[in-house]
Amino acid sequence: MATVRLTVAQALVRFLANQHTERDGVRRRLIAGTWGIFGHGNVAGLGQALLQAGQDEMPYYQGRNEQSMVHASVGYARMNNRLSTMACTTSIGPGATNLVTGAALATINRVPVLLLPGDVFATRPADPVLQQLELPHSYDVSVNDALRPVSRYFDRIWRAQMLMPSVLQAMRVLTDPVETGAVTLALPQDVQAEAFDWPEEFFRTRVWKVRRPVPDEESLTEAAELVRRAQRPLIISGGGTIYSEATQSLRQFAEATGIPVAETQAGKGSLRHDHPQALGAVGHTGTAAADRAAREADLVIGVGTRYSDFTTASNTLFTRPGVRFVNLNITSFDAHKMAATPLVADARAGLDALTGAVAGHTVDPSYLTEYTDAVARWHRLTDGLFGAGGAARPTQTEVLGALDAVMDDRDVVINAAGSLPGDLHKLWRARDPKQYHVEYGYSCMGYEIPAGIGVRLAAPDREVFVLVGDGTYLMMPTEIVTAVQEGVKINLVIVQNHGYASIGGLSESVGAERYGTPYRFRGTDGTFTGDPLPVDLAANAASLGLDVIRASTADDLRSALRASRLSSRPTAVYVEVDPQGNGPSAQAWWDVPVAEVAQRDSTRKAREAYESAKSAQRHHI
Repeated sequence: MATVRLTVAQALVRFLANQHTERDGVRRRLIAGTWGIFGHGNVAGLGQALLQAGQDEMPYYQGRNEQSMVHASVGYARMNNRLSTMACTTSIGPGATNLVTGAALATINRVPVLLLPGDVFATRPADPVLQQLELPHSYDVSVNDALRPVSRYFDRIWRAQMLMPSVLQAMRVLTDPVETGAVTLALPQDVQAEAFDWPEEFFRTRVWKVRRPVPDEESLTEAAELVRRAQRPLIISGGGTIYSEATQSLRQFAEATGIPVAETQAGKGSLRHDHPQALGAVGHTGTAAADRAAREADLVIGVGTRYSDFTTASNTLFTRPGVRFVNLNITSFDAHKMAATPLVADARAGLDALTGAVAGHTVDPSYLTEYTDAVARWHRLTDGLFGAGGAARPTQTEVLGALDAVMDDRDVVINAAGSLPGDLHKLWRARDPKQYHVEYGYSCMGYEIPAGIGVRLAAPDREVFVLVGDGTYLMMPTEIVTAVQEGVKINLVIVQNHGYASIGGLSESVGAERYGTPYRFRGTDGTFTGDPLPVDLAANAASLGLDVIRASTADDLRSALRASRLSSRPTAVYVEVDPQGNGPSAQAWWDVPVAEVAQRDSTRKAREAYESAKSAQRHHI
């Protein structure tokens, strides 16, 4: 057998460059590039291998924070419907453990990313080496073992021969929509640099087929009968609809049956906001129209959703006696939730099959009239909150209105944490399945800026607007430097509200009185009730290389956003918002426990409200 002599790191890079996915006859490169920060754990291994491979074989991107490298890879993979992703290499020690948060985000959101952290010496020439964790009871554990619970696949390559079977399993997991998430291959630093005679067959072009399994006939027949019998059915569309590229099939099913569609955070954009069957967001951050439909539904058809607590309003939303569920999901684990009739299948294949199985069936016209009237009322509410400009300081919802007026149908808005995800979910008018990019499986502060880079790399023909509050900005602004270095055009919108506004509101509602949430000096009572901190985030963004436009009024904001969109350079728009301009209140509950005993009246009252709301919780069995 013909062989080629390469180091483990060189062989890994060459192998990854030859991996592809294919779905519906369209082939993509699986690992589109590698992010890396080099230290003593990977500089002579993967660092040297990437240098030798060159940009054509394996594009390399220089990160500033290991966590944000994972976020950029997730943004890229999500934009590519999980069919293409990136790898991240780090040194052993803090570089490796910085990956843990990003890995958790990827796995929770079921998005593929490949992590290649350096590790301790396999040969143990000296113990401990720099940054080595010493556990007297187990010398085969390193800090990288912290990645095990947040990885869908984990292995440590102690010897060169282990790479071949392990990396093939890694590719299997990355390309399987049922199993996918963070995949970690821990690479001891001496093994990375070790030479081995690799069979040339190892480096052949491999195509990992992503297939579309169909539902079994018995389950399909049962689901179709439930649809035909239902008087007030409701579809809840999740991220699986978009990842499967099933939005057209969803629209055809909804139009054929008249069944309305509500959307989770990951599923927002499954239907255009102005489609007759579109109810908008559902759950704790849902619209009044969608949440009313959910409360009164006698059948809920979940498509590609995992039923998070925000979607179910902590199991208080689906209140109709005898409500039934049909779950179409490629993952059996999710398809069986809510004691549902499971359709374990690809979302597009399953929707097409269900459309055929219920051909000729439509809901009663009175139901259609009822929910379309409710949607019209919500749209009028949104119009008022979005505003039309003016000379006053804008509210946060007017910031969204300005974006809505400026953005093109194919532009992308990105967010992850704070009060913005709630307002976006309720109010944003998605016009394209890829326009709305809110990470809410982990709701990770700091995700937005690196994800914006990943999205723009994946879709260079789309303008990308990255929304961050001041709290999120201060968590992780470092990849601004990467955007400038690589010339990746992102539009950063910095919303200044002087603190953790979302948690401040939640804190007030549970009797904790916004404790520890404002960004202010300490007052006379020792709490943060003094003047706002004199922090100039616009100046900070400019110091990192962005062009910065300051906006003081709602009119200024619209002009600034237009100018940013037309620019060819990474640009930030900075706006201080009116904190009194809140979005619409929650239309459904969310379970956040309140202290059962307390000395403060605010907490005792919050506990009474909590117990009252909690009494409505139910398990669907």
